[in-house]
Amino acid sequence: MNTATGLRSRPVRRVAQLLSGLVLYGISDAMVVAAGLGVEPWDALAQGLTRTAGLSIGLWTNLIGAAVLLLWIPLRQKPGVGTLCNVLLVGTAMDVTLALLPPFGQLWLRWAVLVAGIVLNGFATGCYLGARAGAGPRDGLMTGLAERGHPIWAVRWGIEIAVLVMGFLLGATLGIGTALYACAIGPLAHLFMPLLDMERHREK
Repeated sequence: MNTATGLRSRPVRRVAQLLSGLVLYGISDAMVVAAGLGVEPWDALAQGLTRTAGLSIGLWTNLIGAAVLLLWIPLRQKPGVGTLCNVLLVGTAMDVTLALLPPFGQLWLRWAVLVAGIVLNGFATGCYLGARAGAGPRDGLMTGLAERGHPIWAVRWGIEIAVLVMGFLLGATLGIGTALYACAIGPLAHLFMPLLDMERHREK
């Protein structure tokens, strides 16, 4: 199903799910960052750039999304409404949330915030992808490269390892949270995506 067709089917609910998913994704990313136990690969790159070049982590997240979108051109990927909203909303929601969250001093509380953030991230992923309004810049890069004949798991691992290494070299915080995110996000997305797939429920 293409993006235009998807938006014509129950547009209000679809847009509401898209926007809420993207905002929740930014909130969940902020929770993982605020826990201070290690960030996920793309946030590592944004955090590293923040620590070396200034600007906020949310602004860097949006700028990285826009830069990745340029890589779609040679891959002949077509952005949708959700793609553009992703570039604008995720980093913005991160910055707003990080400004509102209190410091988490106790270790058990940091762990609780980390786990809650990862679970919420999986839910948010299913939410915005389930709206079927266009893939995010990073997802589109992954699928675009996979369509060139590369296994999608290898493409994803290759991209995420590359940005993780760049983030580490720039001074990002890596740790147990990074490993936990890497292990949990796949199964969580696998759980939530079918539950929140609007096209799947429309066909029933």
